[in-house]
Amino acid sequence: MSHTSGLTALEPLTSAEILERAAGLPAVQHYPSVDELHEAFAALAAQHPEQMSVTRLGHSRAGEPILLYSITGEDDEEARVLSGLLAGGVHPNEPIGSWTMLHLAEQLLTEERLRRSLASSWHFLPCADPDSMRLNEGWFHAPEDRELYFQNFYRPAGPEQVEWTFPFRYKAAHFDAMLPETHALQRAIDLTRPDFYLPLHNAESGGAYYYLSDTLCAAPGSRVEPLHELLSELPAAMGVPLHRGEPEAAHFEILSPGIFAMGSLEEAYDWVEALGLDPFPEGSTGESSTGYASRCGTLSMVAEMPQWKHRLADDISPGGASYASALRDQAAALSASGVLLMGVLGRLGTSAAPEPPLLRASRAFLPLLGQAAQSQRARAEDPAAQREATVAELHGLQGILHMLRLRFGGMFLRALEELGQAGSPGAASLAEELSPVYENWMSEAAEQEQDLEPIPIKDAAGLQYGAVLALAAHTLRVRQGG
Repeated sequence: MSHTSGLTALEPLTSAEILERAAGLPAVQHYPSVDELHEAFAALAAQHPEQMSVTRLGHSRAGEPILLYSITGEDDEEARVLSGLLAGGVHPNEPIGSWTMLHLAEQLLTEERLRRSLASSWHFLPCADPDSMRLNEGWFHAPEDRELYFQNFYRPAGPEQVEWTFPFRYKAAHFDAMLPETHALQRAIDLTRPDFYLPLHNAESGGAYYYLSDTLCAAPGSRVEPLHELLSELPAAMGVPLHRGEPEAAHFEILSPGIFAMGSLEEAYDWVEALGLDPFPEGSTGESSTGYASRCGTLSMVAEMPQWKHRLADDISPGGASYASALRDQAAALSASGVLLMGVLGRLGTSAAPEPPLLRASRAFLPLLGQAAQSQRARAEDPAAQREATVAELHGLQGILHMLRLRFGGMFLRALEELGQAGSPGAASLAEELSPVYENWMSEAAEQEQDLEPIPIKDAAGLQYGAVLALAAHTLRVRQGG
């Protein structure tokens, strides 16, 4: 969908302008609910009917419409030479992108200078999974409260995640069970054929980090380094540390501090297989939305902004402990927690009736604690792990342990409590048994992570907004041949 006429006459935003705009978001105290988000975009479309159009992409499994809002800019072809797509709610517990999209849409609709500098048609899918996001709304009104967050956390089982249910076939892996929501996101990509694409994720705690697509990393003459520099500057400008600890998976290539190559699902498969583990166990998912978009030559970025920051996230000084030993310690704690949770799940039994989403998600995620323990034990035997860990790495391993236990243990406890209230035999007593264990995990996390500080929403969304502008400006320079 991209055009080339007139590109050399355009002047993309400068780094200084992007940093200034990132710092300029208004203060807000909560995340919008699904209804509030839809109402806000509908209001923008009603206020600017000549600039913003609406396309119905499909429906969620519960029958809720999934809409695409498009801002095509000026009638002048030069003002919209590129196509950009943003998708929110691809993981329904990650709502920072809601404010990112709303602010960007408002600015594009009211600022001709911004529209012309970015030279793009902009497309916004406000919420890719509205059914699941509604199950997270219990913490949206007080997002600084970590206890409330974990008590109301929900993420769908892997095969029910929009982000990871695109078709995939490789070696022994085969996945083609696309969801209605995935079909809607696929249609958004097919309709817009984006030059740049950002599924709007966010992290939980620590520091900010990014994933860049292979096409972005390898584009000839793409001036990747200036983009790296700006992405590295953005967190510090917003008072957020850059993540220097553990990546989400050890196979990710580090391009520069806090910036990783997105890689491919095939590479992830091969890495797990090389560890001697099953690369496609039961419950595995499919391709990502960025993997699907790469077929169009799309430049993709995932900008992971934390909700809570920690001063140790970028500390690369020696941590005083063996990295291999830290991996084994984490594996032991993960394994013990997984055995406990799986034992409770086994005593719950199964039901012939369709299970509610929280229980389906628990059945999918609880085995991951044991699988993660296996992976970390295997990594601990790698000769590269026989070294001293950095402070950031030790903090990162500790944070991952707390995150997995509190996320999935909390989701399972919530499932048991809801089942008990519905009269399911034995569920209430199992909830009473698990509750003190979970409270102990919560207390342990609070004690060990007491330096965590909630990031103001305006700063977290501003950081992500700046990353969006940086990618758009970079893409324009690449297309200009700069």
